[in-house]
Formats: sequence, C-alpha cells, structure tokens
Amino acid sequence: MPEGKRRRVLEPTERFSEILFGLIMVLTFTGALSVATSGREDVKEMIIGAIGCNLAWGIVDAIMYVMNSLAERGRSLVMFRKLRAEREPAAARRVIADALPPLVAQVSTQEELESLRQRLTTMPEPDRHAALNRGDLLAALAVFLLVFLSTFPVVLPFFLVSDAGRALRFSNAIAIFMLLVGGYEYGRYAGFRPWLAALVMVTIGLVLVAATIALGG
Repeated sequence: MPEGKRRRVLEPTERFSEILFGLIMVLTFTGALSVATSGREDVKEMIIGAIGCNLAWGIVDAIMYVMNSLAERGRSLVMFRKLRAEREPAAARRVIADALPPLVAQVSTQEELESLRQRLTTMPEPDRHAALNRGDLLAALAVFLLVFLSTFPVVLPFFLVSDAGRALRFSNAIAIFMLLVGGYEYGRYAGFRPWLAALVMVTIGLVLVAATIALGG
C-alpha cells in the first residue's frame, strides 16, 4: 500500500451485509413477539434470546471470516506457485489473466501481462503456508461487533417503554430506519439509485424476516 494509505478493515458491502444479518436475526425475535398475550417475562426472554443469538452468530461469523481470509490467501499462494512453475511465458500470462478481475483482464494487453509476469517471477519465495495477520483479526472483530451491536438499537425500546405494543412499534420503526439508511448507502456505493436501493433493501429485509419466522427460525 502507498505510504499514508491504509486498507479498510471491511469494505462497505461487507459492513452492510453484517449489519443486515444482525438485523434479520434480532427481527426474528421481535417479530415473533405477540403483544396481545406477552407479559414482561416474555419480553425479557425475547431480549435475552435476541442478544444471545446475535452474540453467538457474531462469534460464528467472525470465525468464518477468518477461515475465508485464510482460504483466499492460500489460494493466492497456490496461483503464485503455479505461475512460478510455468516454463512457457504464454501459459504464465494465462494464469495471471485468470487471477485478475474480469474487467481488468479484458483490457490488459499481452505486454502488460508479460510485465506483470516478469515482476512476479523476480519476487522472493513466499511463505509455505497462509497465515493470519493483524488486519484479519481486526476485520474479524469488526464482523463480530457489527452483528452483535446491531441488536441493541432494535431491542432498546423494550428497555425504555413498559408497554410491549408501543415498544414493538418503536423497535420496528428503528429497524426499518436502519434498513433504509443501509440500503441508501449501499445504493450510493454500488452506483444504484439510493432511494430505490433503500426501499428494495427494506423489502428484502422484511421478506427474509417473515421467511425465517415461518420456517421456525
């Protein structure tokens, strides 16, 4: 990385995906709450269940992120060794082109690929195995926090409002607002119409929650 620049711990789409995942999990608990028959004990059990669920899934998601990072780094080492083992320059250039993003590979000339091949073949021998680094651990911590902390804005009304029906309405309003903001930012990042992306994201979130509740999640 150029001096003065630091890689993001998580990309915007990764951050929003984790928040959306946490929201869906907590909404399966709040959405299953019957305000007509639920007392304070039921609300308390729902809050404990929602927090416990997102705590567990935050840990699982963080571990999966670390495993995926290791897998991607290991795959990069495999591709690098395959490139170094190729004796034919044309075959090595094909390895490089396969590793590049499709759009970049499409516009890259043979001369540019050859320049990359020559520079890659002069690099020092890499480590034998993929290893974790500080960035992986920070990203895993960010994944955990995004999933876990996304619980609290949605369950907060149940701490502050004694009436379960009113608390649920506030909770749903907060969840929809979070989905709207996340969808809007996602649309801006991806080059879509922000407000359309926001509305689509709310719809997707509510459909996924309804499907999860219906399937017993």
